[in-house]
Amino acid sequence: MRATGIGSFPGDTQREFDEALAVVLGTLGADDIGLPHLPEVPGRGAIAGMTGRTIGLVAELDADLQPSGWRLTGTSGSPTLDQRRARSLLSQDLDTLEERASTHEGAFKVQVTGPWTLAATVERPRGDKLLADHGARRELAQALAVAVGEHLADVRRRLPKASELVLQLDEPALPAVLAAKIPTASGFGRHRTIHPPEASEALGWVLAAAAGAGATSWVHCCADDVPIELIRGAGAGGVMLDVGLLDASANDAAAEALEAGTTIALGVVPTSGELPGDAAVVERVLRWLDMIGLDPEVVGERLVVTPACGLAGATPATARRATELVRSVARSLSG
Repeated sequence: MRATGIGSFPGDTQREFDEALAVVLGTLGADDIGLPHLPEVPGRGAIAGMTGRTIGLVAELDADLQPSGWRLTGTSGSPTLDQRRARSLLSQDLDTLEERASTHEGAFKVQVTGPWTLAATVERPRGDKLLADHGARRELAQALAVAVGEHLADVRRRLPKASELVLQLDEPALPAVLAAKIPTASGFGRHRTIHPPEASEALGWVLAAAAGAGATSWVHCCADDVPIELIRGAGAGGVMLDVGLLDASANDAAAEALEAGTTIALGVVPTSGELPGDAAVVERVLRWLDMIGLDPEVVGERLVVTPACGLAGATPATARRATELVRSVARSLSG
């Protein structure tokens, strides 16, 4: 059993990114129990947020920041000032990672926003979300696939001794996209549902690009109605979810995935407030496994313990403790 984080940490300065990286490497990078990752500190501004970091990577599409958020401006392949700033900040973070972890020999994880969450949050040049335009959302997914391959190659160059790269594809909006729950620009309507074959195809392009770069891919969705079967069918090697949001159907799908060899990352550690002790979290994982009828000794190698979601809203002390807690719980369950 392993432990990792979702990605985000509190803070709004580069110093706090440096501190977050120190926590991740020091806590999760010491042995095979932990899976260290590149922290995200979205409090540094829109260019450091989940969408901004990924849009900065997508070199084939131009985008800038508007009061309402990110908006595509064209396909010239000439990044805008906002994109260049986002890319520069990510490059700075990767430089720091390289300085501190270039000799890291275990697995390492990076996070990128998925095509459907991007389509639900980024605007078209003429307004409204990309989700409204079949051609635009297809173009975005294909450009993202190219960017993911290039990004992973860059990380591989910086961490040449890493035994494995894991791509976490963040898709918190995917269930809403499938259920036609994304509001239109006016707020009075909803975008049409995206049918599973199209959703799977776009995810598949990005996941295939990651595989082509030699990485394992997990899809993260800390929302209700996680489409586990669709995610697996698109080619993901793992699904990351908040165990507190799973209904009976999702529990059954997670059990089936584990039995089939898919990694399941269980979000079991709260992201704010007073954190439980190790024993309480261990018991929660064991109760969940008992409920779905699986033996931890049989499926333990395919289980990962994580916080329920990102830690950007936590205090620094809570973020540190949550990171220590997932590792401690994974060690207890492994022993």
